Amino acid sequence: MLHRFTRLSLSSTLLVAALASATYFRESAQAETTTLPSNQSEFSSLGKEIASDPMQVRSQSTVNPAPAKSTDTAIVQKINQDVLAEPLSADKTAQNVTSVSQLSDVKPTDWAFTALQSLVERYGCIAGYPDRSFRGKQATSRYEFAAGLNACLDKINEIISTGLADKVSKEDLATLKKLQEEFAAELATLRGRVDALDAKVTKLEAQQFSTTTKLFGQAIFGLQGRFSNSPSIFGAKTADTGTNLTFGGTVQLSLLTEFTPRSVLLTGLSIGNISTASTGNSGFTNTFTRLGYESLTGDSGNTVVLSDLTYRSLITNNLALIVGPVGVSPVSVFRGPDRYQSAGQGAISLFAQRNPILNLGNTTGGIGLDWQIAKRTSLQAIYSAGTPQTASGNGGLFGGNYTLGAQFLFAPVEPVDVALYYLRSYSNNSTTTNPQYARLLTGVGDDIVAINATGGALPLSTDAFGSTVNWKITPKLNLGGWVGFTTSTVSGLTGSVQTFNWMSYLTFPDLFKEGNLGGLYVGQLPKITGSSLSGNSNVPDYLNNLVSATSGANSGGQNTSATHVELFYRHRISKNISITPGLIFLFNNGNRTGSDTVTIGVLRTTFSF
Repeated sequence: MLHRFTRLSLSSTLLVAALASATYFRESAQAETTTLPSNQSEFSSLGKEIASDPMQVRSQSTVNPAPAKSTDTAIVQKINQDVLAEPLSADKTAQNVTSVSQLSDVKPTDWAFTALQSLVERYGCIAGYPDRSFRGKQATSRYEFAAGLNACLDKINEIISTGLADKVSKEDLATLKKLQEEFAAELATLRGRVDALDAKVTKLEAQQFSTTTKLFGQAIFGLQGRFSNSPSIFGAKTADTGTNLTFGGTVQLSLLTEFTPRSVLLTGLSIGNISTASTGNSGFTNTFTRLGYESLTGDSGNTVVLSDLTYRSLITNNLALIVGPVGVSPVSVFRGPDRYQSAGQGAISLFAQRNPILNLGNTTGGIGLDWQIAKRTSLQAIYSAGTPQTASGNGGLFGGNYTLGAQFLFAPVEPVDVALYYLRSYSNNSTTTNPQYARLLTGVGDDIVAINATGGALPLSTDAFGSTVNWKITPKLNLGGWVGFTTSTVSGLTGSVQTFNWMSYLTFPDLFKEGNLGGLYVGQLPKITGSSLSGNSNVPDYLNNLVSATSGANSGGQNTSATHVELFYRHRISKNISITPGLIFLFNNGNRTGSDTVTIGVLRTTFSF
């Protein structure tokens, strides 16, 4: 999948890697790139990475699936992520020659010069290599010789059928007859292959979905559950109500339409019914236990949702663009050094997929740019609105929620990728469930950072800073991690609130078998480290039963940190099917002292097509 970012040529990676890190569900585990001719009738694997990787994780209070990453991705993936590469230039395609002098490495003194001259100039049945060389000293197999012989036979038959038999000498015909007898078996095999290819092409042309649009998809089935536990909320332990063993699925479909070799339209649809949410007081820990492939608002009634509608294009050789009303967010624009972000192919939990601050604001429509500054350095930028389609209230491109950000990505040494990013977000929070809770809308950890004891929405402005590093120690071992920090203010209140999270991981590509992946992730979920908001709005006070209409606000953070430990092993059954068992251990759930340890088991099966 898209390895990697700053080191590969832009023409084969930039559009997908930068602007489709996802794939139709934005999560895209970014993929390794393979450079294929963009004028092929079939879309490349890179195109598939754009369309079929992950799923965009959204906040706990909105249904708006978007990936990613994986591995994978999949849009970019991945994306990224070839159908999007530069057209094959003239010096890269095989060239027919009309004169032996056009073959750069054939000289008149060569012993085969006369024979080649006859084949080239009399019969026109010899083609040079893309660089107009003949490479006469290169060894050839009987099948390769038979292929050349077959080309000459076809050309001579063409000459005879047009009434120009006198142009073919009797000596040449006698030689061809002997060669036909000698290579009868090889010629029969080649013609059989040609006939079989013709039949396949005819079938594909009759059954193809479209000559310009390809359909990709991913279906995820999950069997998941967690053992009984009691998180500590409001000074007391409350039984977790979300411990039932559940089984559900998520399906993502993507249509990738190629307008030119440098521009595509991505349309994504999604449907799902997986939910691990708790209710009541224990619902305050839903953002700590959420899995990466579930709908973030629980069962959405199996409703089909438009998850992506974006136009992606290489404007110049060094600048790519993504624009659309759905599917434009930091997740889809920023290229990530961490290679396994896919909801279907990467880590199990939502927290382990990427730095949570990249989900900040839960925005979806706008514009993104990716500038390849140098071979190992790039810069991405994003402006995304929460409800760009809404004309009234807190909607439109500039009238409501938004996220503005930039990422600087570089490779200081060959095996190391480093990303530095900054995001600025504004959330009115008036359209969320329980608007008295001001949310970062990341859907992970301490997502609620302020409360209004008297009710009503709290407009929240947030600055977020983060960095992700990945070190490819060997082809089968990656070491990496990230840190993320946010600081927020609330309109009408004094003071601020800060959160911090970190993650470290080891991934093992091709563990025991090619296509498999092992992973070990250890980190601290987003935690309120300090809160000094006025108006009884501090969340740590609220969770400790210290907030009332008359009490004064206390400054401080949560009383402990939630530690996340995750292990998974993705086993590739076939090219299109993988199964991933995984375990998650969560200590100090909810960033609360006294909370029971949570153990989550998962068996994920992913079908890609």
